[in-house]
Order: sequence, then structure tokens, then C-alpha cells
Amino acid sequence: MNENPEPGHPDVIFCPGGPMLLRGDHLVQDEAGNEHRTTRPVSAVCRCGGSKIKPWCDGTHKAMHKRSRD
Repeated sequence: MNENPEPGHPDVIFCPGGPMLLRGDHLVQDEAGNEHRTTRPVSAVCRCGGSKIKPWCDGTHKAMHKRSRD
């Protein structure tokens, strides 16, 4: 886990209508119980359930949001 986040920089950010962004080192558990360690400075975790690369976001929420407006 990111034990020392930078002041003024939260290590978890919820994007409205989009993914959860994780800054730093985190361990993410998917719906099957498999653990995935973050490997980037900022990682995007799927919250819409439609990503093809879960637990990571692939941008599917954008298409889902667009369809709901039509």
C-alpha cells in the first residue's frame, strides 16, 4: 500500500461516471478473488463493470454513458 501519499495528492480518486484512480502502490482484488498489484504511477480501476480487462478500466464507461443519453 502507499503508506506515504504526497500532501495534497490523494491516493484514491473517484471520477464521476468513470473509473477509480489509484496513485502509488495498491493491491486490487477482482470479483473472482484474484489479486492484482498496481504497476503504474496512477492506475484506473473499472467501476462500470463493462471493462474487458477487469479490474482495470478500458474506457467502456464512455460508450455506456453515451448510450444512456441517446
